[in-house]
Amino acid sequence: MKRAITLALVLATAPLAALPAAVSAQSGEAPAAPVSVDHAKRDTFAATLWVSGSVVSLNDARIAAETDGRITWVAREGSHIEAGQALARIDAGDLELDLADSRAQLGSLKAQLAFQEGNLSRLQRLAASSNASTNQVEEASAQLDMTRQAIKRAEVDIAQIERRIRQTEVPAPFTGVVAERLVQVGEFVSRGAQVARLVDTENREIRAQAPLTVAGWVREGMELSIRHQGAEQLSPISHVIPVGDQRSRMFEVRIAANDPALIIGSPVRVALPNSEPRELVAIPRDALVLRGSDIFVMRVKDDNTVERVDVRTGIGLDAHVEVLGGLDHGDRVIVRGGERLQNGQAVRIAES
Repeated sequence: MKRAITLALVLATAPLAALPAAVSAQSGEAPAAPVSVDHAKRDTFAATLWVSGSVVSLNDARIAAETDGRITWVAREGSHIEAGQALARIDAGDLELDLADSRAQLGSLKAQLAFQEGNLSRLQRLAASSNASTNQVEEASAQLDMTRQAIKRAEVDIAQIERRIRQTEVPAPFTGVVAERLVQVGEFVSRGAQVARLVDTENREIRAQAPLTVAGWVREGMELSIRHQGAEQLSPISHVIPVGDQRSRMFEVRIAANDPALIIGSPVRVALPNSEPRELVAIPRDALVLRGSDIFVMRVKDDNTVERVDVRTGIGLDAHVEVLGGLDHGDRVIVRGGERLQNGQAVRIAES
């Protein structure tokens, strides 16, 4: 009788929203605990190893001068240069004077050649009538051959000077952006001196150093997870360089970088396979409950009550882990709010 009166007083004085909790408290049943769940997944997985990488350009070169001279112009940093356009120019004044001199010498030799050809023809006519000696004819013929050879040398000299004049304009071997000027206007440079750094910003890739232990599972065309500034995407391996460094025991992997956000020099993280792919059951790491030496998860049954399932862990899979035990694909496991739950306790699934 006294209990009924007490319950009636509680129902009369409690707010409507608190009625279910009050009834549950009087009846001895715990209210449904709010929890967050995820699902166990059975699939083909491979362990991964995260390594550091950097975005690099496929074409990044320090362009050198091909002739000596004083710099008259250099493209500014940030300038977009098409392939074949000038990166820098060198004063060609002295070379143009040399070219004019060589062309004058060639003209003189050609005039001498015309005279010697006429002289040889005249001597040959005189020799036919015994009015000129054979020695005179042979000497004139030899002088004519020497002049012809001198003309060829002069033509080669002119071609070389013209080539050096063309080289006073330093061309871009590929389309890119001037990242650095290595000389300034007015400086004198020698052949082979670097004048500017040109970087191809359109064709990029990721360069990562991988330990030799993963070499057996890395192959060209395989898609890898790439992390950059909190975002994750998949990119295929473009090249594997199967040559390990004797000191670091690492080899190089090149991965496609098609995302425009990946500018040259950006640091990234690359997930490399670290085991042979196999079928297994994986759950989020947050679902594991550790109590001393015990490892278990709380599984939500169809009636929204929980049960404890003891498991053993296998390989790590980034945010997931392999579990060996009584879990199967599709099982709901608690990832938040399961630390204090008891077997058979009712739960309420919180919305994601």
